[in-house]
Amino acid sequence: MSSRAPAILVLEDGRVFRGEAFGSVGETFGEAVFSTGMTGYQETLTDPSYYGQVVAQTAPQIGNTGWNDEDDESRRIWVAGYVVRDASRMASNWRAKRGLEDELASQGVVGICGVDTRALTRHLREAGAMRVGISSRDTDVEALLQKVRATPQMAGANHVGAVTASAPYTYEAKETKYTVAALDLGIKRNTPRRLAERGITTTVFPAFAEIDQLLSGSPDAVFLSNGPGDPATADHQVELTRELLRRRVPVFGICFGNQILGRALGLETYKLKFGHRGINQPVLDRHTNKIEITAHNHGFALKAPPVLEGQSGEFFETEFGRVQVSHVCLNDDVVEGLTCLDVPAYSVQYHPEAAGGPHDADYLFDRLIELIQQQEGAPTHA
Repeated sequence: MSSRAPAILVLEDGRVFRGEAFGSVGETFGEAVFSTGMTGYQETLTDPSYYGQVVAQTAPQIGNTGWNDEDDESRRIWVAGYVVRDASRMASNWRAKRGLEDELASQGVVGICGVDTRALTRHLREAGAMRVGISSRDTDVEALLQKVRATPQMAGANHVGAVTASAPYTYEAKETKYTVAALDLGIKRNTPRRLAERGITTTVFPAFAEIDQLLSGSPDAVFLSNGPGDPATADHQVELTRELLRRRVPVFGICFGNQILGRALGLETYKLKFGHRGINQPVLDRHTNKIEITAHNHGFALKAPPVLEGQSGEFFETEFGRVQVSHVCLNDDVVEGLTCLDVPAYSVQYHPEAAGGPHDADYLFDRLIELIQQQEGAPTHA
């Protein structure tokens, strides 16, 4: 292996980590976050929700299975930078076409290896996610720190426009029973795949589509996807969702889509200290009282509704009727899902398409079909 250039990682609070270049040699900036997944790094890197973020992997060795041509969740790698402890020196998997580092370099992704990612993760857990810079071009710590502090914060960032589709496209089911219009806030490919497995053909629309365009094909439901940035900036998508609720169009949202639905129902959002990112988060489904192990990637969350006298806070009233906080995270009580009781809409904060991750929540796509079938006069295309 050729010798690597020295590299530095500098957090906005002045903490410094030293290592070596991994991927492309250069300089990059973003929000430092960590992901606890022990597998699925290809899906993580190509998840548009990570746009603007420098991702540190807590698993000690990354790159063992190389890179294939099937598991990408979008058209490119979206992370702003990548941090690993031990970069695997070889890939060993029958599906691999090339090495992870080769792919990072070819897409111009600046990374760093040889970092004590355990110490970095502990620091981010204590101090919170923050701005960061990685450089393998210039190892002047003070100069990089000044650049880091001059970059924008994630709070208040509107990144949806950077990742959404430029034009509508359709993912066909083999035998179409229903159709869904998906609002692309940073959608992952596994979502329309999961829908297609159930006979749902999905037409994906850019994030700033107007209501008439979204409903032009008379879809049976609308899907609000995952995506990056601060949900407090997504005013267009919130008003669009409110109009869908007024028209009683069935709505299903995940991740960013959960926050959009929550805002449409009158809830506020806030930034988590260090977020939920990984494939091992325990969530209670209040519909069934079952605990699911779920895949997450979010740095923002919905504020729980105010607790009314004599009530638990599980249910709350909105302009659109009663709503249940249907899912909660058992680690920290974060709101993980909403179910509207008087209009056809529900959402979850985590990723039921689970790419990569556990499949405990796959049933949520079946609930969409149930919701469509419950609607009086809902058209079918069988």
